[in-house]
Amino acid sequence: MLGRNESCIAPQASGGLRVLHTSDWHLGQTLHGRQRHDEFAAFLAWLHETACAEQADILLAAGDIFDTATPGVRTQRLYYDFLCQMAASPCRHLVITAGNHDSPAFLSAPKELLRALNIHVIAVLPDSPAEEVLLLKNQAGEDEAIVCAVPYLRDRDLRSAALGKTVDQREQELAEGIRRHYAEVFAAAEALQRSLPRPVPVIGMGHLFTAGGTIEDGDGSRSLYVGSLACVGGDAFPALFDYLALGHLHAPQKVGGKETRRYSGAPLVLGFAEAGRQKSVCLIDFAADRPQVRTLPVPVFQEIRSLRGDWPQLEAALAQLRPARRSIWLEISYDGEELVSDLRERVDAAIKDSRLEVLRLRNLRLNEQSLRPEEEGETLAELGHEQVFHRCLDAHKVPEAQRPGLLAAYQEITRELLEADPQAGQ
Repeated sequence: MLGRNESCIAPQASGGLRVLHTSDWHLGQTLHGRQRHDEFAAFLAWLHETACAEQADILLAAGDIFDTATPGVRTQRLYYDFLCQMAASPCRHLVITAGNHDSPAFLSAPKELLRALNIHVIAVLPDSPAEEVLLLKNQAGEDEAIVCAVPYLRDRDLRSAALGKTVDQREQELAEGIRRHYAEVFAAAEALQRSLPRPVPVIGMGHLFTAGGTIEDGDGSRSLYVGSLACVGGDAFPALFDYLALGHLHAPQKVGGKETRRYSGAPLVLGFAEAGRQKSVCLIDFAADRPQVRTLPVPVFQEIRSLRGDWPQLEAALAQLRPARRSIWLEISYDGEELVSDLRERVDAAIKDSRLEVLRLRNLRLNEQSLRPEEEGETLAELGHEQVFHRCLDAHKVPEAQRPGLLAAYQEITRELLEADPQAGQ
């Protein structure tokens, strides 16, 4: 893998256009309090090397570049070092859009300076949809692609005040706003395409949740719109996009089963629910009549495992992992029938003098009631906000018939809070 200050030199790819689609880097994210700077540095070095080795012409990053709106100094340094490396590489363009975790103001601040390096940042919804349409050129100054770089669309960007409207009406209005915006952006792209001497590929970008998308509780992904709010169908995107590069869902997947409409997924495992899952990025070739898509596996820079069972099962699993010479972060969930009050001591003895490290220990047998901690050392901050709400409903024995209405109201309030401050749900 190339060092931080090395630039990669690769011959120009022959024929066609090659695009690398990524998203959801979540730079600066921690896992149960553990900093992951080394992992992020290793990923960015790999991404730079891969863009060079694969002779990518354009690199797309579809939102959630950072995990919080106020990334730390070390995280910012990783980001800007990477941008400098990419600017010096054969990859001609880097297009970055904001996600719901990102601060639009922070991403936009160096926008004009970065543009001179062919790094295009669209973080704030502009006055005109045409400003989200980028015409990218090759080294000879010839048109090579149109990118519709749509950032995370916030509720307040798409509709006016909705006083007196039901949740269903707000859902429909928000989804229609997203559909309408993409139609306007694509119309601007079509007008631009007609003005060109020859057609070029039209690529759409977005950061949102589509109907049918796969998301798991605890995988590190928080719904863009809480619950089902503004969950749009695949038909919300113009059919004539040659490729649609989406972000927000952390599992790599196709939209509606279509090869050229994809979530690249997060490149790192962001929660124990994803432990063992293969992460990837998408590589798209436009040389043929139809874009050809390949997924490139991302190496594992820090092994993460989730173990669950009774004590003999856990003890055997730990004994198998103990000789490992690599660092392994563990989540351990005890669910045996035997009441084990010294689980922490047993685990500590089993991993002594090894490279195993337990970041999360859950003694499920000791659960006494819904609102009490489910794991040793668990705090309220470690619980998902909706998980806490459900526990409150259980604790107060709220009838099932009343729960849908209460949950819908809670989701609407939470969504508004998250849009005002993306860190509120951390």
